Formats: sequence, structure tokens, C-alpha cells
Amino acid sequence: MRIVALLAVRNEELYLARCLEHLLTQGIEVHVIDHGSTDATAAIAREFARRGGVTVESFPYRGVYEWGRILQRKEELAARLDAGWFIHHDADEIREAPPPWRTLAEGIAAVDAEGYTAIDFAEVVFTPTGPEQSFEGRDYVAEMRHYYPFAPRPEHRVNAWKNLGVPVDLTSSGGHRVTFPGRRLYPRPFILRHYVFLSLAHLCRKYGERTFDPAELARGWHGQRAAFRPEGVRFPPREFFKVLGPEGCFDLSRPQRQHFFLVPPPAGEATAR
Repeated sequence: MRIVALLAVRNEELYLARCLEHLLTQGIEVHVIDHGSTDATAAIAREFARRGGVTVESFPYRGVYEWGRILQRKEELAARLDAGWFIHHDADEIREAPPPWRTLAEGIAAVDAEGYTAIDFAEVVFTPTGPEQSFEGRDYVAEMRHYYPFAPRPEHRVNAWKNLGVPVDLTSSGGHRVTFPGRRLYPRPFILRHYVFLSLAHLCRKYGERTFDPAELARGWHGQRAAFRPEGVRFPPREFFKVLGPEGCFDLSRPQRQHFFLVPPPAGEATAR
């Protein structure tokens, strides 16, 4: 069964090679949508395309981050590409099937065989634990061990679905929950490792330099990210984080409902620590 991850990227050179390597070893093909990257992202994608299992298209960048247009393009691709399943994917993510399945493809095939048509992912967020840490240019998946579960709402990441030959809707939920006629959600979540930023400087570049589409801001999208201020970042105490052990099992209890790095600073405080 052919499974294709739909991966939109813009200036993701820190993540892209690691993300593509993981997906290919998991038995997943990848269609990369390059949104006008100005760093090495497009070159990395083309190199993987030469190896096989990856296709690349260019998607015009019009000066602002247009998430709605990207999601609509993914909906179009899901209607056009010949695949049994699709995954709505980002470059800073690593997705896994839970035990006993060894690969993502194996897990999705088992879900398909049971008659389910969509998969939710339990999100676990990995970040540095303080401003002194940096994982840029390193194997962040192997080295970052501190995480917290993140679940602001039920069914927060329904991002994999079976191709039933019907239109799917990613846009209405901002990409969080795919909906379509015949959706039957598998009751057990898979795992989504989310490596949101690799250093404080990277976080500041990622959100501090992004220009959001005014129409999407008017819809209520990107609120905290659009309001991001570097001076407002407060790292929590180390005990806030859970630690991934060598067995690779995640503790999903007591999930956070908001990201600590997007919380506005207390009145009168303006220095990151």
C-alpha cells in the first residue's frame, strides 16, 4: 500500500534531511511542497528526489505566510495523487506507530485492515530546557530527551487518512483535524514528536521573522505566534519536562494546553531567562 506524506516547507534546512530520512525508513513516500525557500531547503529536497521516494514541487511565496493556501494545495494533492493513505506532515515532526508495529507504514496498514480510515496522533513536544542549549546542526532526534505532552483539545492531530476517493477538508481546522465522509477514527493514537525549535535563537528566527497573512489573522489563526516576542520567552523549571528513557516510552499524562514559549510575559517583566 502506497502512503504519501504531504510536506510543505519554507526555509527548513535544519529539519528537512532528518525528517525525510525518517519517513523513507518508515516506508512512507514524500511529496515536498517548497514554499519559496531561500536557504538550502530546496536543494536538500531535490537531492532526496534523485534517490527516489520523494517528489518536489514549487509553490509560489507571495511575501506572507499563507497557511490556508498551503492546506488547500494539500487537499488538491490528496484528490490527485495515487495513494492509499496520506499524512499531513511538517518538517519539524517525527511520527511513529505505537508498539507492536515497527514502522509507520506497518501500523497504518494494520489500521487499514481493521477498517479504520483516519488516525489521531498524540503530540509530544521536545524543546531545549534553557536558553543556553542549542541543537542546531546536530541530530536533535537522538539528542533531545526532554519533552511535554501537548493536547489543547480532543482529536488535536487527526493528520493521517485513507484515500476513499472523496474530497477532504484540512483547511477548516487549520490543518489539525482532517474531515471527510466515511471518516472512522482509530481509537488508539500514534505518536507525533514535535521539535518546535532547536535553540532560543532559532525560536526567535522562526516566529519573530515570519509575516502572517492578514486575512488569516482576521480569522483568528496564528494568534499567539503572530504576537510572539523574544523578550517574552520564559523557560520553565527543568522538572516541568518529562524525560524520554532508553526504552522510548512516552508519559502522556497531564498534557499541557498551551506552549510555554508562546505565553505572554507577566506585566513588568521583559527579560528571557
